Amino acid sequence: MFTVYALYSQKHNKIYIGYTSNIVQRLLSHNKLGTKGYTIKYRPWEVVFTEDYKTKEEAILREKNLKSAIGREFVWNKIKNRGLLSA
Repeated sequence: MFTVYALYSQKHNKIYIGYTSNIVQRLLSHNKLGTKGYTIKYRPWEVVFTEDYKTKEEAILREKNLKSAIGREFVWNKIKNRGLLSA
């Protein structure tokens, strides 16, 4: 099982989109354990969206879709609908 996810840093007003086979470990890496990369600069992160897929290939396709302009708009709308961002 693979999970496609979107994270939001309310402190920095940034989003991050990725996929993983272990969502718990990956979130720990984004928020505490990671020592390099994009996400360490914008901590803390919170999960705003997840979808599960049976294959890695399906997850990669969905991740690419969410990283498009339309996909990012979808993620920002999820954030707005959760009341994390003012309209």
